[in-house]
Amino acid sequence: MERLTLTAGPEDKGSRLDAFIGYNADELSRSYAVKLIDQGLVSVNGSPAASKKQAVFDGDEIVIELPEPEALDVKAEDIPLEIVYEDDDVAVINKPRGMVVHPGPGNYSGTLVNAIMHHMGDSLSSINGVIRPGIVHRIDKDTSGLLMIAKNDKAHESLAAQLAEHSVTREYTALCYDNIKEEEITIDEPIGRDPKNRLRNAVRGASAKDAITHIKVTERFGKYTLVKAILETGRTHQIRVHMAYIHHPLVGDELYGFRKQSDKVEGVKVSGQLLHAGTLGFIHPSTGEYMEFHSDLPEIFETVLEKLRK
Repeated sequence: MERLTLTAGPEDKGSRLDAFIGYNADELSRSYAVKLIDQGLVSVNGSPAASKKQAVFDGDEIVIELPEPEALDVKAEDIPLEIVYEDDDVAVINKPRGMVVHPGPGNYSGTLVNAIMHHMGDSLSSINGVIRPGIVHRIDKDTSGLLMIAKNDKAHESLAAQLAEHSVTREYTALCYDNIKEEEITIDEPIGRDPKNRLRNAVRGASAKDAITHIKVTERFGKYTLVKAILETGRTHQIRVHMAYIHHPLVGDELYGFRKQSDKVEGVKVSGQLLHAGTLGFIHPSTGEYMEFHSDLPEIFETVLEKLRK
């Protein structure tokens, strides 16, 4: 049985145990954390956890006993895939809007993982298990753009370390609501789980961690602003959360956008946030050389901009 140990920090004080585990253990969902607590597989400072609502405090050591994973039948599927670059160590994929990166409960087909399993076979890192082979980082379903894939465990460890050190270049193009007056903004606000909505994250939410996004305005359209968003950190939904926090949510973002926002821009129907991971750069795990890749905006994004420019 695998054992996972987490240590709470000052920012975690008062968090519920299940929320703390769900946010800090990337491979565990909050609902799965509740199941493990109920089964007596979670201890706090050496004592079995009392309940999922138990409060966590600075310095607490949480130990989680992970049962052997169930065998899951994640099948390779012949799904069209745009491979921007590939060698024996890494691949760079241009993910389309609407595609989920890796399988989840009730959703074990049609994902990027199903596609790369077909195209790359067994040549994928195993560090993230059967559900996420080769996956080092991810982007949201409706976000398009570049992702790096690890084809062996050594490459995976190298790329993951670069992400942790914030040395990977990740630049996004986003269309947001209203006019941003400044030319450049740095949003340095920690992000954690939204205690009111388990699907959302929030600035200074539960178990918040440092999050830094650099924003550069590239074009203004009065009611809308086109920006370049550069990630220094990589929290879940980071750009979406930060832009909503400064009252410029992304166009099409149903989770973080304005309550009464239209689903159309200049007559063009937009479903899902207009956010594109257009630039990705990293040090190659074997050669040590810096590599950088770029991808064009998806058609729906270009169509909206064309309408706005007219």
